[in-house]
Amino acid sequence: MTDAIDALPDLLRLDPVGEHTYEGRPEHAGDVRNVVFGGQILAQMIAAAHLDRNEGRVDDKEVKSIHAIFARAGDYSEPIRYEVDRMHDGRTLGSDSVTFSQRDRVMSRGLILWSKDEDDLISHTRNVEMPQVAGPDDPGNRDDRRVFPGAAGRIVDGINTWSDDEPVRDPLQHVWTRFDQDLPVPYNQAVLSWATDGYLIGTAMLPHEGFHEGQAHKTISTGVVSHTVNFHEPFRSDEWLLMSNESIWAGRGRTHGRCNIWTEDGRLVATYTQDNLVRAWADGKDHTGDYNRIM
Repeated sequence: MTDAIDALPDLLRLDPVGEHTYEGRPEHAGDVRNVVFGGQILAQMIAAAHLDRNEGRVDDKEVKSIHAIFARAGDYSEPIRYEVDRMHDGRTLGSDSVTFSQRDRVMSRGLILWSKDEDDLISHTRNVEMPQVAGPDDPGNRDDRRVFPGAAGRIVDGINTWSDDEPVRDPLQHVWTRFDQDLPVPYNQAVLSWATDGYLIGTAMLPHEGFHEGQAHKTISTGVVSHTVNFHEPFRSDEWLLMSNESIWAGRGRTHGRCNIWTEDGRLVATYTQDNLVRAWADGKDHTGDYNRIM
């Protein structure tokens, strides 16, 4: 187990620091924006729970789903620690809660459902199709860094949700991603989970003239408040995966979006949904000076 952990990317190598408690490395120093990225929290929650389940034994379950609530903004300058509480441990299913806390306050809590692979009794993918979009190597795509650090992220057709010049369009955003390693299954799932967090707020803004992500945490208040990823089929993190994001509702200071994730050959391997804040500041002020920490 130690050799396997040592071969992982640094951001997925968590250190035991207490009973059922693990510490993750920060993505960066927080100099520009000192708010722990939700994708990092999702990925490290999976890594922490996997470590805990394999302490002193082998548990070959994979993640079926992770659901996280982001209650408060985490701080990169503080220890990023996760406490795992095992709720259930059966032959084919298991469940854990994972809590990320700082300064004796809960920042985020996740629920992870674990599942052991079984033979199909029934099997289908229905009422959903992989969209026909430009491939990952199309020159019209735009590089993006909100995927797992070190992985490739490419936004189809160069859509830029951060730009004043992006034309109003339907709330759809397709993103290709691929890491340079194939990892054990739960860590592949962690790598993909990291990439799922960053796109649905910007997607929701696409149909609305005068609004874009460049205003976030400055003239408007945005933030992910809950996020759920469901895994359906095995995949490799070193193969291209297409995240097809769509925002299906916005209003009352909130947005809701969903995404289907496809392999390049058209297999549906995962889905996710997300609820967000997209609202005006209550005080009507410009908070650009508070960008480093404010939601």
